[in-house]
Amino acid sequence: MKSFTELRDQYPLFSYHGYHIEETMQEIRFWYDFEIAGLSSFQPTWTIDKRYVQSWDMDDEVIQKLVFSIGMVELTSYWKITCSPLVEIHAAGLDDKQIAWWKKQYYWGLGEFFYTNGIEISMDEFMHIKTLGNAFADSKGTHIAEGCLIPVGGGKDSIVTMELLKKHSGRQYAYILNNRGATQDSVDTAGFDDAHVVKVRRTLDARMLKLNQEGFLNGHTPFSALVAFSATLFAYVNHLRYVVLSNEDSANESTVAGTQINHQYSKSFDFERDFHQYEKQYINSGVSYFSLLRGWSEFQIAREFARHPQYFSIFRSCNAGSKQDAWCCSCPKCLFVYLILSPFIENERLKTMFGEDLLEKTVLYDTLEKLVGYQKEKPFECVGSRAEINTAICLTIQSLQKRSAKLPALLAHYISLPQYEEYKHQKNRYENYFNEQNLIPELFLPLVKEGIICHQSSKN
Repeated sequence: MKSFTELRDQYPLFSYHGYHIEETMQEIRFWYDFEIAGLSSFQPTWTIDKRYVQSWDMDDEVIQKLVFSIGMVELTSYWKITCSPLVEIHAAGLDDKQIAWWKKQYYWGLGEFFYTNGIEISMDEFMHIKTLGNAFADSKGTHIAEGCLIPVGGGKDSIVTMELLKKHSGRQYAYILNNRGATQDSVDTAGFDDAHVVKVRRTLDARMLKLNQEGFLNGHTPFSALVAFSATLFAYVNHLRYVVLSNEDSANESTVAGTQINHQYSKSFDFERDFHQYEKQYINSGVSYFSLLRGWSEFQIAREFARHPQYFSIFRSCNAGSKQDAWCCSCPKCLFVYLILSPFIENERLKTMFGEDLLEKTVLYDTLEKLVGYQKEKPFECVGSRAEINTAICLTIQSLQKRSAKLPALLAHYISLPQYEEYKHQKNRYENYFNEQNLIPELFLPLVKEGIICHQSSKN
């Protein structure tokens, strides 16, 4: 691996030269011109079939702003190769407040990247942004109607959102960025036909992947920020009022205890609130971006998901197995999902869903210790909070003990940890949990509030 300091000295300049939009009879394509001076240029590309776009005006200032902004997020994947200290933006002009906004999103969105690469640097020092282009004119979206665009990844969270929104009247579309089997199966099962699915293809520049293999810097980038700007764009051009995310309260917890380093930063409420304000002030599309599940924990999402067995065989959340559309059954994400579902779905059913009994895999002891907080770092994956994972495990253990059943290996190991003594007699704080710090419009609040009430009723 090449040195952070050496790379910054050798490659001091990263440039966002511009973006290009091309429209043909069949599709819309836009791509970006990035360059690390003295090393390589890059041209990542986005493509959408025109079947999935109701209107597209190349002169629309809102469209131009959103395409440009997608590039501002996209550049992090290429900037991190050398972490050049100066970033020149030729594609447009930004004022000082915008520059500060983008620096904050980069710094915390790349927090995991800095941490795992041993990079210690302040927000002031890590990047200087200089804009050389012309500022966009003030604009406002004028053709927004009612309706929802729901980003879907094929996991339990977006499935729960789709099911909750079935109680909401109005047009609804699913948004898929880089389709895969589980994603398509999820929207099909939820009842979306092809006319109500917006599918977009994002292609990385192969030169970046080659440089990663050669030892240049690599690591996590804020993918959910790409979803935020791109979903807003495709909601806008399809005359939809809302982008409805499925990010939960648990995403706010730091991955490294005692720090602000969070693998899920661009899923956090801090990012959601920042994006909401930035979009309104600088883009003004008229599209409202919010997470329907922000008031809920992952525990509650798992409980709700368990009420929809039609998805059990098709949902997937494993990044390691995503190319094969499978559960790898060895990574932290697989174990987390298995554990958080274990109080609500019998283990025999879980074994069928995953293909293995993860509770008997002793090689996952270390992963278990990270998930429950015995070790300082949670896994760098989209997993729930330490408290709710402990709560779920204790409930599963209690259920097994009531039946005098033998505890599987991972649960027996958990009993030896101090977390078990801490949580085994604690009241379940997630039974009626709702975080009021959210941006859920009043129109949608009954959907999530009634979900809690329905669970209370089913228990009584």
